[in-house]
Amino acid sequence: MSLHADTTSVLTDWRPPNRDQEALRQAFLGFLAARPDACLRSCEPGHVTASALVLDATGERALLTLHPRVGRWLQLGGHCEESDATLVGAALREAAEESGIRGLRAEPVPIHLDVHPITCSLGVPTRHFDVRFLVRAPVGAKAVRSAESVDLQWWPLDGLPSNVDDLGPMIEAALSRLR
Repeated sequence: MSLHADTTSVLTDWRPPNRDQEALRQAFLGFLAARPDACLRSCEPGHVTASALVLDATGERALLTLHPRVGRWLQLGGHCEESDATLVGAALREAAEESGIRGLRAEPVPIHLDVHPITCSLGVPTRHFDVRFLVRAPVGAKAVRSAESVDLQWWPLDGLPSNVDDLGPMIEAALSRLR
C-alpha cells in the first residue's frame, strides 16, 4: 500500500470528535482524491504533513519545539518522505528525528487535523494538511534538540509558553484518548 493509499484509508476510517474536524476530514479526503501527489512536499498547492503531540510517560507534559521559521512553539512533525509507508510512521519518524528519543510509541488513529498556510521548503506559499497523532515517550525520556529546532523543551500541559500555537483542541483530544 502506498503512503497516499494509507493516508486515505486512515482518514476514511477516522471518526472525528466534532463537526469542525469532520469538515476538515472531508476536505482532506477531497484533496487526496484530487491529487495523487498530495503526500509529497513537491505538491505546490499543498501537501499532507504528519505531526506528533509527544507526551511524557505521565501524560502531564508535552514536548514542544521552537520552530526556526515560524518562531513559535509547535508540536513535533513535518513532511512525509517517499520512504514512509504509513502516515503514523511518518509522524513517529519525525518525532524521533526531532527529539532524539528512542522507544516512542504512536497511537495509530489521528487525534486532530489542521490546515495552515506556510512557506515551507518549497520557498513558495503553500498549505500543510496536517494530520496529528498522539505519541508517548518512555519513562525517563531525555530529549535532544536537533538542527531543525531553535529549542526543544518539555512543558506542563497547564503551563504552555505564551508563543505557542493553539494546541488546546489537540491536547484535549489526546487527553480524552488517555482517559
